[in-house]
Order: sequence, then C-alpha cells, then structure tokens
Amino acid sequence: MKVNEILDIIETMFPNADCELIHRNAYELLVAVVLSAQTTDVAVNKVTPALFEKFPTVNDMALATPKEIEPYIQSIGLYRNKAKNLVSLAKSLVESYDGVVPNTMEDLVKLDGVGRKTANVILSEWYKIPALAVDTHVERVSKRLGFVKKDASVLEVEMTLKKKIKKDRWRKTHHLLIFFGRYHCKALKPDCNHCPLFDVCKDKKMKSKRKMDIV
Repeated sequence: MKVNEILDIIETMFPNADCELIHRNAYELLVAVVLSAQTTDVAVNKVTPALFEKFPTVNDMALATPKEIEPYIQSIGLYRNKAKNLVSLAKSLVESYDGVVPNTMEDLVKLDGVGRKTANVILSEWYKIPALAVDTHVERVSKRLGFVKKDASVLEVEMTLKKKIKKDRWRKTHHLLIFFGRYHCKALKPDCNHCPLFDVCKDKKMKSKRKMDIV
C-alpha cells in the first residue's frame, strides 16, 4: 500500500485533524509550540490563557523576567528552561524583527527554544508555507507504517516524507499522523486490534503482541 493510500485511510479516521494548540496570532502560536515540548497540547492550552492575559504581546514578554513567567507555566514540564527561552526569544523578536515572528526557517531557528520542528509548525500553520513538522508522533507512526527506515533520524523522516508526499498535502499529513499517533497508534498501548492499517505495520513487537491478545 502506497503512502498516499495510507494517508487517505487515516483521513477517514480523523477527518478533522488540525492544530490543537489554541492561538490567535503568530506570537501566541510560537509561544504555545515552544511550551508544548515534552508535554501535551491539552496541558499547554490550560496555561496559555492566563499567560497571554498577563503578557498579551511580544513586547510585554520581552520586558518580563523568567521568574515572572514561571508561575504561569509551572504545571508543565521543563518550565524553568522554557521561561528563560520565552523571554530570550521575545527580546530577539523585538530587537531583530520589529516584534514580528519571522517566516523563514533560517530566522526562526535562531530564536532560543525554537528547533526545526517548531519552525516548521510556524511556517505551515501560520504562514501557510509548505512545511512538514516531525514530532514524536509523526516519527513513531512513520516508522511503524514503513514510510521511513526504523533507524532514520528526525531530519531523515522529514526529508523522506517530503519526497513521498506532494507539497500541498504536507500540512495535512503532519496533523493526520499526529492524530493517528496521539489517539490510535499510541506509543505504549496502540489499538492494534482495531487498526485498519495493521497489515502494513512494520512493528514486529506490536504484531506479536496482537497475536498473543487474539490467542
């Protein structure tokens, strides 16, 4: 089964797959994605309303200190380091980009706390520039379904997917694979017994477990 056929099946499972981070502008999206590292979108959405009420603009955050931001995000992982990154990136945006979130990979990754995945999310989600962000769900699902080699790096996963999938489907692919990985093909307890893609799965461990469950 080809990649696009598999994506079609996943889309029937999650027709409304889309960004779950609540945001109103590029600044809020950037902050939310930075906060989402190693935590859930649900957890981020719980803290951002109060955070953005206190620091509604990038200029407000640039004038803050990490200690002032910490209380608003202390319920999520790595909050102290994330607070430092938020202040630093806000200052960089004000000083180098007139407070505007840049729209190129080169400029985005210069910001503290912003890696290639975060930059791809900003490019794709806000600026509608063809990009394909690879997070833990996208990487896991891509390997289980045989889109990429099992030992492929995150960058190799991104580049391989871009070669196999047309540009106009990159954004949707990102969300489809995230939803499939987040709600169905989970890391520890994937729903293999009700998976329409079980036959194409390359994860021998999961296939063996399903056989044992059936027996």
